[in-house]
Amino acid sequence: MPVYTVHAPVLNDAGIRAADRFAFVRDGFHFWAALLGPVWLLWHGLWLALIGWIAVMVAVGFGAAALGVGGNAIFLVDILLALLMGLEAASLRRWTLSRRNWRQLDIVVAEDLETAERRVFDRWTAKQRSLVNDQLAVERGGPPPTRDAPGQPFSRPPPIPRSEIIGLFPEPGGSR
Repeated sequence: MPVYTVHAPVLNDAGIRAADRFAFVRDGFHFWAALLGPVWLLWHGLWLALIGWIAVMVAVGFGAAALGVGGNAIFLVDILLALLMGLEAASLRRWTLSRRNWRQLDIVVAEDLETAERRVFDRWTAKQRSLVNDQLAVERGGPPPTRDAPGQPFSRPPPIPRSEIIGLFPEPGGSR
């Protein structure tokens, strides 16, 4: 199953408003980054990585030409660099996010991006509710809190009427 890292921009008091800017980066091999490296880098806004990729490709091209390497060897080196790009694409994206002052919030294992988002937001909203005194998250099933002050007895609930039974059977122990 794929592993996703979740990143968010560092904002002082954004709270839940920052949730729409979360970035999910899937770890693993990126096929489109290997096939179309510069396009993939442009699509994700990785400008420095794109400049680095161009510099490496130009250096490899000129270096191979200066050494008199044949066309097949240059093609093999280009294929190996494309595979390296596909393997390291997620790391380049994480590096760019951290350089832009984003922080890593979570790591999640999920079958697809939608499931990863659901798992992260479930955990994140639960954590946000615990940080803030959220009245919607309070358990409502228990009795109201009472105080134990001398001279003030606890209030007693009204007695259950014995003559009237609400339900399917009008008398306790009656025939069914």
